[in-house]
Amino acid sequence: MPTYEREMRVEAPLEEVWRFHSGVSGLEAATPDWMGLRVESATGPNGEPDPDVLEPGATVTLSIRPFGVGPRQRWTSAITERERADGTAYFRDEMVDGPFERWVHTHAFYGDGDETLVRDRVEYELPFGPLGAAATPFSRVGFETMFRARHRLTKAALE
Repeated sequence: MPTYEREMRVEAPLEEVWRFHSGVSGLEAATPDWMGLRVESATGPNGEPDPDVLEPGATVTLSIRPFGVGPRQRWTSAITERERADGTAYFRDEMVDGPFERWVHTHAFYGDGDETLVRDRVEYELPFGPLGAAATPFSRVGFETMFRARHRLTKAALE
């Protein structure tokens, strides 16, 4: 399965970075404006609307319209794992409905004194079978553009 990875170091302690990424507000703050993000709903694991923290079982439904072009693309992700240990933390979301055949995004955080290493890992499969597989090498350009912007916005919010 194709994989995309990108990491950055942010000058903020692990707890602050973890808190930033724990809710919908962090997703909104770290998504570049050109993506045209609209969070349609967030539901906690027990069905409660707009939870402060996205725990396993929570779902987020959003739509995007990159560069304001074309119809809005709907996307629903479920938080499948979330763990915090001494000096590390991670959570994983999986697309349950959306434009990819498969999308599993692991957000990992490693404390290093007053800094945190942030690592994104996406395992994905493009739609359209063999046609999507042929286009996979070109998907890296879009991922790199999006994650570079996400990391820049995260640093701006936390440093």
